[in-house]
Amino acid sequence: MVSWSSFSRPLAAFAQYRSILQSPVCKKAIQMQTRNAGDHGHHQFHIQPSRFQWHKFKDLLHYYTMLGLIPITAIVLYVNIFIGPAELTEIPEDYEPKYWEYHRHPISRFIARYLHTNPQQEYEKALHNFYEEWEKSLLRKLEKDVNAKMSERHDYKSHYYRPAIAKYHRISKEVADELEELRGN
Repeated sequence: MVSWSSFSRPLAAFAQYRSILQSPVCKKAIQMQTRNAGDHGHHQFHIQPSRFQWHKFKDLLHYYTMLGLIPITAIVLYVNIFIGPAELTEIPEDYEPKYWEYHRHPISRFIARYLHTNPQQEYEKALHNFYEEWEKSLLRKLEKDVNAKMSERHDYKSHYYRPAIAKYHRISKEVADELEELRGN
């Protein structure tokens, strides 16, 4: 029963605080914290989190969008109005067209010439990669055949043989020979 009496202590303290909160002095203090922004109490200033980061993000997004959008739009309009698409003409006998000259629009020609790589160069790089992989596969096949022959013939020297061990074998053999000479037959 002693434990039940310990529950009544916080309740008594809460009742005491409730009477303090309901006192006219405390009500006046609470009312003073609400601010009336003119118009005789119809509008109140509500405290809310700052939206500074959101507004800053929108400003920067609009700025950088316009920084890129306006010049690109001007360039595209200029190219389409004053230059226009390419027209087919006869190619002279001794002239070989460059790879970017096959594109019709000037912007796609610019991109093909200065931003993309030559398709022939890309093709040759791919062929080189295929050749390197083919060479590696031949080396793997050769190593597999060598390992098979070594295991078939039970060779003692292997591709993992370390010649540093032979030095110690030679030294120990020389010492054994000297001891045998000292002892005699």
